Amino acid sequence: MSDYSLFSVVGIEIEYMLVDKDSLAVQPKSDRVLRQLAGELVNEVALGEIAISNELVLHVIELKNNGPASLKEAIAEHFQNTIHELQPILDQENLLLLPSGAHPWMNPSVETERWPYGNHDIYRQYDQIFNCEGHGWSNLQSMHVNLPYANDREFFQLHTAIRLLLPLLPALAASSPFLEGRATGMLDSRLHFYGMNQQKIPAISGDIIPEFIRSPLEYHQKILHPMYQAIAPYDPNKILQHPWLNSRAAIPKFDHKAIEIRIIDSQECVNADIAIAKAISAILQNWLSQSSYLLDKPCETALLKSIYDQTISDGMAVEINHQELCRQWQLKRGVQNCRDVWSQLIEGISHELDRCSQLALEHILSHGNLSERLLRVCGKNPSRDTLRHIYQQLSLCLYYNQPFSTS
Repeated sequence: MSDYSLFSVVGIEIEYMLVDKDSLAVQPKSDRVLRQLAGELVNEVALGEIAISNELVLHVIELKNNGPASLKEAIAEHFQNTIHELQPILDQENLLLLPSGAHPWMNPSVETERWPYGNHDIYRQYDQIFNCEGHGWSNLQSMHVNLPYANDREFFQLHTAIRLLLPLLPALAASSPFLEGRATGMLDSRLHFYGMNQQKIPAISGDIIPEFIRSPLEYHQKILHPMYQAIAPYDPNKILQHPWLNSRAAIPKFDHKAIEIRIIDSQECVNADIAIAKAISAILQNWLSQSSYLLDKPCETALLKSIYDQTISDGMAVEINHQELCRQWQLKRGVQNCRDVWSQLIEGISHELDRCSQLALEHILSHGNLSERLLRVCGKNPSRDTLRHIYQQLSLCLYYNQPFSTS
């Protein structure tokens, strides 16, 4: 994304599970899918506007922009067309693409198979240090949103605004209420495990919510260099000592002059994913155009982290009674909870959104995030048959690009 100015383009990455069409059991076949697409075994293949690539585990594939895209482009259509293009190959292998943030009954300790080909040395090193067989490693599907900055000033503005929005994202996007066949008691189980993945070396993820940083140089000095020092005893050949080791909720990609937001659960359909991405961009742009307060009086990381921890668990229902947060978020009216916050934020930028994105966001605000909807129809102690039936509906939502409804 080099030299693109703030909010001029976006890069979106969405992960999906490969599962058996009948049983919905995870299927470690991403290598077979990529081989059929490319005619040879590759890590990534481009299909027009969208590229498809492997991930850490063999039952996950990623779809992403094949280069930065304007938010005015038909991004959702590009992703949806690619999903349809994949279908003949998936049919040959008796596979489905399954959306949402986590598989509802996968057992990572016995079903995890790592990608054994290109970049396998990186994956092997991760596995040796952290044991990548837990839910936070092998059972997680997310959407990443990459936003550009052109210079140090724009980096400061973008990074500061993003960290302010991060605690609210699980409330809107949570889609992982079940693990190993049971409700976990958290709406965003994926993020709970994401935060625990690398506790062996705390410098890698920090407090998840990034520290307040004024420049790329300061970021290297205060975050990246200490992180490399912390992992060095476990990584003598420096295989992992690169900026992508950073596991905060949003991380700079300095080579591309972009910041990547990493804590958004994959949704049930492309329209919902893209609507969330567009809302994020529009809200950040609106904040920065309206006031310099968030830059002049940065919010404390501990306060943001406390809200983040609550939204992982309770989503839209989290009470908001902190005046400073409301001022930081530039809210015009009083609020009681995160649903009220999101309603105001989306109301303030709705004129910037296309009709499809407006409808997708209205569906979430009216009916709950995907986790809330799944719990409503499955209950807290669902049978395997119930989960299979409902998650088959999610796969249909993805194919037909329709929201999941509880009615």
